Amino acid sequence: MTHSFTFKLAAIAIASGLLAGGARAQQRTLKLATQTTAGTATYDASVKFADLVKAKTGGKLAVKVYGGGTLGKDVAVVSAMQGGTVELCVMNSSLLAGVVREMGILDFPFVFDNEKEAYAVLDGAFGKKLHGLLTPKGVVGLSYWEQGWRQFHTGKKQITKADDLAGMKIRVIETPIYTDFMKAMGANPTPLPYPELYSALEQKAIDGGTQPVTNVVNAKLYEVQKYLTITNHMYSPQSILIGRKAWDSLSPAEQKAVQEAADEARDFQRKLSQERNAQGLEELKKTMTINALPPAELAKMAEKARPVVARYTQIVGAPLVAEMNAEVARLRGAK
Repeated sequence: MTHSFTFKLAAIAIASGLLAGGARAQQRTLKLATQTTAGTATYDASVKFADLVKAKTGGKLAVKVYGGGTLGKDVAVVSAMQGGTVELCVMNSSLLAGVVREMGILDFPFVFDNEKEAYAVLDGAFGKKLHGLLTPKGVVGLSYWEQGWRQFHTGKKQITKADDLAGMKIRVIETPIYTDFMKAMGANPTPLPYPELYSALEQKAIDGGTQPVTNVVNAKLYEVQKYLTITNHMYSPQSILIGRKAWDSLSPAEQKAVQEAADEARDFQRKLSQERNAQGLEELKKTMTINALPPAELAKMAEKARPVVARYTQIVGAPLVAEMNAEVARLRGAK
């Protein structure tokens, strides 16, 4: 082997090493925060999203999922995304009302009759418009996943009619409209972080709350609650978000890959959510007494909620509410 040939081999080896090092240097890891844990549709879809981003960018972008609120509560995570220290998160869409008041419209009760209506509105122009309002605030909405339909769970007393909620201490999510909705039902709303719910129910500090079926199963609320009443009084979407700083730092090709991954993971998450909701309902039948509120009583609930909807219509904007209602009416008319 000649010296010149040996030198060429060495040069090739060095060049290959530099190229590999350069490729490694171009790799970037994005942090994704969620309050959920492994086994929930949201967490498992977040992992799916991470796999899709990696595949679609040829490994240039990696996503690391941080579950169980390890990066902080949702409000803190939003601030971190705006500041650029956390890149991504999945959270209940209505909690973004603190960033853009119009997002509070997603807490309105009795808006959708079924998932198809919700998906059509959220995935269409209206949902994109809502997410678009976040961009100037430093957050980019990618797509809507779902928390699902909220149902009532109680310990001592079964809810068989709208008036049964009178005087009951019911845990609510920490948004003003949901608190006022529960007051309109005659209940005593108790805002409480989700991780504190089980112990509050166990200690009988509160009488019940509202959760999607999957949450009742995953948090083992059936151990401390006897009744589940199906009301579907509110459909709760989730938003998968990326900080504006992180978004702007991506190339157009990377932005396209991340958006596609969010949409594909959305479809995966919704399917998983519906499957686990159905499975969860069957599981809960073994330990809880389950009833569905009759249509006439649901109508009474909606009537009680009417003043609350009217009040918050002025807050989020009457034209926006009219636009959403018109879209729902259009969908129902197209059946």
